[in-house]
Amino acid sequence: MALFSSKTKGYCIEFGDQSIMLARMSQAHVPLVIEEVKEFTANDTNSLKEYLKTAPGKGPTGLAHTRCGLFPSKRVVRRHTLDLKRIKEPAYFNEIYTQQFRVDPEKYTMMVVNSTDGSEYDDSKANQKEVIFCGLPSEEIDAMQDSLLTMMVYPERLELSSVATLGALVNYLKFKQSKTPLLLLEFGSDTTQSYILSAEGVEISRPIQSGIAAMIPVVQKELGLKDEESAKKLFYSNTFDFTSMGLSLTKKLLKELQSSIGFYEVQTGQSIGGVLCTQLPQSLNWLSATMTTALGVAQFTLDMQPWLESSGIRFAEGASPVPLNERWLGLLALIASYDNVIDQKK
Repeated sequence: MALFSSKTKGYCIEFGDQSIMLARMSQAHVPLVIEEVKEFTANDTNSLKEYLKTAPGKGPTGLAHTRCGLFPSKRVVRRHTLDLKRIKEPAYFNEIYTQQFRVDPEKYTMMVVNSTDGSEYDDSKANQKEVIFCGLPSEEIDAMQDSLLTMMVYPERLELSSVATLGALVNYLKFKQSKTPLLLLEFGSDTTQSYILSAEGVEISRPIQSGIAAMIPVVQKELGLKDEESAKKLFYSNTFDFTSMGLSLTKKLLKELQSSIGFYEVQTGQSIGGVLCTQLPQSLNWLSATMTTALGVAQFTLDMQPWLESSGIRFAEGASPVPLNERWLGLLALIASYDNVIDQKK
């Protein structure tokens, strides 16, 4: 008996800090049609489960066979220059994990990919020294797999959404024949992941220990609120304009970013062409404008429709999110396959 019938749909779900994004597709692989998109708050897994109970096209188990993307807080997505003379040393990679990334290799599931195209690194050839280390705590993988089954989700793949997003953006820059590098900021609660990338691949990656949570005490102090919980509720409520406080709220983060950008521009002679902020709730979208203004760099605008179509992805009538912006990039990055992208030079 075939595992998948012709009526089986493809599902893709991204579990972010702020939202759960879902796409139901005509099939699991491109070319495909996205028939429906849904969004749930990050902690509302019950609504996700209720939706999937009645959703069409599940497998014979009654579960939705899904490609899942995760943003674990302790993820490692780090570009690193290898010492090719030490590749064959048994302890070399563990030394990188412990000394450079400050993680226990025994407790992490790690993979090494080439920084230019995301292909798996072949240490037997040892001819490529610019790589990206990708990983997360192994216990988080086990816990997430168990949790997904309770949500009516059968995870065919578990991916780091950060890696999928980087791959999508590099491919997008190639598609647009962009000549300028891009600064990507993934906002988390405690950490902001920053990347500089170009059409040639990921140039710099750096986690900055300052995220959205660090802004709450500043809000409390600036507005004279009685406690941080009150400040948090107001901050996320979308009922108060925090734009004028933007520089105060992001002071530490901006200082670190200016340092990274300055180092990159001196080393390469290239200037950052745009800034893209992701993983922000809708109520904090104003942070994008704050960051770009403070850094003196234009806000990067995605024109996703042509790129998606070139990748064999289109939306059914009425199914496309409005607006189709960076909030959906991570989900669409998980769906995309880049083998079919049109070569603009031909």
